Amino acid sequence: MSSVELARLGARKAAEGVRAGRVSPIDLVEACLARIRGLDDRLTAWSFVDADGARATARERQREARAGRLRGPLHGVPIGVKDIFDVAGMPTTGGARPFAHTRPAVDSTAVARLRAAGAIIVGKTVTTEFAYRDPAPTRNPWNTAHTPGGSSAGSAAAIAARMVPLALGSQTVGSVLRPAAYCGVVGFKGTHGLVPVAGVIPLAWSLDHVGVLAPSVTDAALAMSVLAGRSVEPLPVSTPRLALAPALLRRATPELAAHIESVADALSRAGATVSKVELPPSFGEIHDAGLAVLEVEAAAYHEPWFQTNADDYGPEIRSLVQAGLRRPSTDYVRANRARLAFRDDVMPLLAAHDALLLPTAPGPAPAGLDSTGDGSLCAPWTSAGVPAISLPSGLAASGLPLAIQLVQAAGGSARLFGTAVWCERVLGFSQAPAV
Repeated sequence: MSSVELARLGARKAAEGVRAGRVSPIDLVEACLARIRGLDDRLTAWSFVDADGARATARERQREARAGRLRGPLHGVPIGVKDIFDVAGMPTTGGARPFAHTRPAVDSTAVARLRAAGAIIVGKTVTTEFAYRDPAPTRNPWNTAHTPGGSSAGSAAAIAARMVPLALGSQTVGSVLRPAAYCGVVGFKGTHGLVPVAGVIPLAWSLDHVGVLAPSVTDAALAMSVLAGRSVEPLPVSTPRLALAPALLRRATPELAAHIESVADALSRAGATVSKVELPPSFGEIHDAGLAVLEVEAAAYHEPWFQTNADDYGPEIRSLVQAGLRRPSTDYVRANRARLAFRDDVMPLLAAHDALLLPTAPGPAPAGLDSTGDGSLCAPWTSAGVPAISLPSGLAASGLPLAIQLVQAAGGSARLFGTAVWCERVLGFSQAPAV
C-alpha cells in the first residue's frame, strides 16, 4: 500500500489492516509524518510533533501485532491530541503564552484510554487560546484564506488534510462540531460526562465535553467507544425519524438553509420521516444562560493566573474572564437553572426522534483568520449536555464544505451514531480538499 493510500485510511480500516497484518504501524506513522512535513508549513495544524516518539511506539505496536498481542481496537492507529489535553512528556500550552505552559508527567484520562487501546500519539494539535475565541494560526485546508473554525482548529485541519486518521477535540460551545463543519470532516461530542475531562484544561466545567474529529461516522464511533470506556457503536437504523425546526433554519444563510431543505428532501426520499417541530419556549433563554455559565466558570478557573498575567491573555479570553469576575453569583444560579430547564424541556422532543436535523453553523467557513466563526447553532445542545454530530453534506458555491448537525437526547450516543451512519450513506459526501 502506498504512502498516499495509507494516509487516506480511516481509523477503523487502519486498525483492521493492522490486525490482519496488511498494514504496518511503522508505515502508517511514516505516511502521517510525511503529510505533516509536506503540509504543515501552510496549515499550521500542529503545535508539537513527537516524530521520534511516534516511530518508537509504532515499532513496538508492530512487534506486538506480529506476536498476536493487540492492545485494543486502536492498535497501531496514529492520533493527534488537542493541545489542552495532557500527554505525558509533551508540552501542554493551551494555545497560551508561556506562563500557562506545563510538561505533565501523567496522561489525561482520554489520552490514557487511547494509549491503552493501542493508539500512537503523534503530537499536539493547535488550539485557540484556552479553547476560546481568540483565533489560532491554523488555516483551512479547503482554502487557506478561510478560518478552520475553533477551538479545535488544528484537529479539524489535520483530519481534513489526512495528517492523522483520528484527533481529539473538546467542545464548550461549538469547538468540535463547527471546525468539523468548516473543514468537511465528522465531529462528535457525546452526552456531558460521557468521557472524563481529568487532565484537560477547563473552560467551563458544566459545559466542557471531550469529542473527536474523524473522516467518517464509524471512525468517530470507534474512538468514542474507547474514550467512553464502553461501546457506543452505531445502533442499526432503517427508517430514521428526523425532526426539523424551521426556527433554526432561519439562522442560516439562504444558501445553507436551502441546502438543509434539500438534504431533508433527499433523506425523506431515501425512507426517513422528516417532521417539522417547534422548540420549547425555554430555547429563547438558552443563549444568554449558557454565556453566563461560561463567563463565571472561566473566571473561576483563570482568576489565580489573571491576577498577575492579565496582560498576557488575548482580547477575547480576557474579556470573558473580566465579564465573569463582574457577574453576581445570583446571575450564575439563575443561568444554570435556565440551562437545566431547557435541557428538561427539550429532552422529550429529542427522544421522540432519532435526531434533530439542523445546520452545524450558519454558513461555510468565513473568509479571513480574524474569527473562528459562529457557534450559536451548536451552543444550545452543548449547554443541554446532549450528544451531537456534524456531517459534511455538500459544497457551497464557493467550494467550501457545508454540513448538517444531528442531535439526540442525553444517553443516546449509539442511537445518534446509527442515524448518522444512515444519513452519511444517503448523502454520499466524498469530496476532499486539494492538498
